[in-house]
Amino acid sequence: MFRPTGFADLAGKRVGIFGYGLEGRTAHARIAALASEIVLVDDQPVAPDVLLTNEGGLDALLRCDVVLKSPGIPRRRPDVLNLDLHGVYVTSALNLWLQETDVARVVGITGTKGKSTTTALVTFFLHCLGETAHRLGNIGQPPYDPQLDLSSGWMVLEVSSFQCTDLELAPGVVVVTSLGADHIDWHGSVEQYHDDKLSLTRHTTAHTTLVPAVPTFEALADQLGGDLQFAAATDYGLASQLGLLGGHSVSNVALALRAVSALTGTAVETIVQAVSTQASSFVPLRGRLSLARTVDLGPRVLRFVDDGLATSALPTSAALEVFAESDVALIVGGFDRGVDYEALVEALNARQRATYVLAMGPAGQRIASLLTPSDTLHVEVVDDLQSAVLKSAAALTEGGVVLFSPAAPSFDAYKNWEERSEHFVTLVDQLSFD
Repeated sequence: MFRPTGFADLAGKRVGIFGYGLEGRTAHARIAALASEIVLVDDQPVAPDVLLTNEGGLDALLRCDVVLKSPGIPRRRPDVLNLDLHGVYVTSALNLWLQETDVARVVGITGTKGKSTTTALVTFFLHCLGETAHRLGNIGQPPYDPQLDLSSGWMVLEVSSFQCTDLELAPGVVVVTSLGADHIDWHGSVEQYHDDKLSLTRHTTAHTTLVPAVPTFEALADQLGGDLQFAAATDYGLASQLGLLGGHSVSNVALALRAVSALTGTAVETIVQAVSTQASSFVPLRGRLSLARTVDLGPRVLRFVDDGLATSALPTSAALEVFAESDVALIVGGFDRGVDYEALVEALNARQRATYVLAMGPAGQRIASLLTPSDTLHVEVVDDLQSAVLKSAAALTEGGVVLFSPAAPSFDAYKNWEERSEHFVTLVDQLSFD
């Protein structure tokens, strides 16, 4: 079987690109001048020159020397496994890029929640030290984009669990921010999801692995590889200076400090000093507990918070903890990918303050069916996000927080989480309180 160890090995080869979203299009641009022939295949009709998977696409991929699979296509899907059985090497553009990159300049950040924020923090902290740093991966651009110049500087790479399964070596520093239940429809089980996620730490290439010093990771120490280090949740007061909310933000800051220290050899205390003087210039990620609007109606104050990047149960539970002392109208739901919502349900049932759950989409309906309404917990299934926003604002008669933290992806009604968050903010801006 032909096994390339970088893009250069694709010269003169027949290469298939399976999945033609952002990653597939970028991979196409990267290898356009190398491969002798490129076969484009996708499950959906996306362009005239892209074959449909079940209408000749798979047959075409079987005739390729190698197939670059996009992250959205499950690694254990029968048609992907069929390519393996017929001797077609299936890998990813990210894997080829990493194999021909100086991994000592790369920090890979993954986790059920917190990976996007931690990626942004590591990049910002490096800039505060006067270092060149590129924010890449899910939060930025695919690092193999031919338009990028990565010849110098640090590369801060957000890595999803989908991408972890295709990688064959580790970045110089690997950070795992948290571990919960997510993407069960893709991985098949919670156990497989954890194994796939943590596989990034277990490659034999030399690297440092940083995880939070919490019981979850201490219990999984035998599944973690590299030079394993546990980071205590010590942020030196930076989280509040950076405008970040919640205890999970303290952990993210602590991990980012340790990661930058591991990369650069700079003492944590020196990094803290540099960041503290520039903290006001940090812009928290949109869709991660960001304040969309505050409405002061005299004794009634409403805060509308966009946490649209919370596409699983764990970050939504963390968001509820941030507003434990406030009445909350929680907007949840979207595409149901089969994750376990019991922990979120327990968190909602245990709240002491008035809580109104506006549930939408298949995931929202399932969450609503698991909840037990009470004097303080009110549950309503709504048709769409517009209805949820209107009803949530009306429900908080004494003020509080309208928290859009869906705990589910947006695939049922939106192109991606960004589009859904933008719609939430637009709907909030259009609210009239005359």
